[in-house]
Amino acid sequence: MKQLVILSGKGGTGKTSVAAAFAHLAWEATPQPRTVLADADVDAANLELVLQPDIREEHGFISGSVAVIETERCEGCGLCAEVCRFEAILVEGAYRVDPIACEGCAACFYSCPTEAIHMEPQRVGRWFRSETRYGSLFHAELQPAQDNSGKLVTLVKQQARLHALETGSAILIVDGPPGISCPAISAAAGADLVLIVTEPSLAGAYDMHRALQMVKHFGMPAAVCLNKADLNPAAADMILDEARRHAADVVGQIPFDPAVTQAMVAGEPVTAYAPDSPAARALANTWGWVRSWLVDGSFGSDMERPGWDGGTRAD
Repeated sequence: MKQLVILSGKGGTGKTSVAAAFAHLAWEATPQPRTVLADADVDAANLELVLQPDIREEHGFISGSVAVIETERCEGCGLCAEVCRFEAILVEGAYRVDPIACEGCAACFYSCPTEAIHMEPQRVGRWFRSETRYGSLFHAELQPAQDNSGKLVTLVKQQARLHALETGSAILIVDGPPGISCPAISAAAGADLVLIVTEPSLAGAYDMHRALQMVKHFGMPAAVCLNKADLNPAAADMILDEARRHAADVVGQIPFDPAVTQAMVAGEPVTAYAPDSPAARALANTWGWVRSWLVDGSFGSDMERPGWDGGTRAD
């Protein structure tokens, strides 16, 4: 079973559109490689908006704990407020804990002379196993203002990987979170290929550079997909030069195409909604390169180098 993780140095580059297109193309392939999907962007999961999943399982995600004061045992000594560094102890007639401000450090729990404080496990999100038109999807949602998203990303990927192994699936496609922080690192762990989706802009070039550095640091193979490649040719050339400096193959250059937005509104991958559109053709060519890597371990030498129109482009 091979793991493809799709990342981006910044949000809004089209990462989820690429992941949805790959899910559709893998499903339509002959022979069909059985595929499992995972949306590891738990802070803002949106792959489900395109794939319209049917939820089969729902589970709570418990992470950390919050202090709770038992008012009937509290003698009001105020020691808990003194040791709390986060000002989470409130005095409103009786002592109580602000659950939003509490960091779960348990300093108050250990300092209370009457043992009037206990630590309560905190449910901070949910994760799901769903079925889509293109295979099983594992996804999650983290409640607002909660941390530990890296742990939830790990859980989603772990469940998706176990399901892929149990069902004999050939490929696990992971739509990862943007950036290079803990959630992105958790999503990329164990990847057979990391595909970094970027856009032709100064921010796109800089954030792709950081993402490539992160992937290289952890020793994972990386490739680049340049989305909306024809909007800014000068910036696109800058992206290509930066990728070469990192020895990362540019395996896809997707043109700007209104069909992508239309497909999102319709709740479909663009490759299913408008298969003959320029973006869909370029994505199909890019998937051919990626699938060649996952199946054969290298990019096919007989394939065209991907360009803005899905064909070749002179370097």
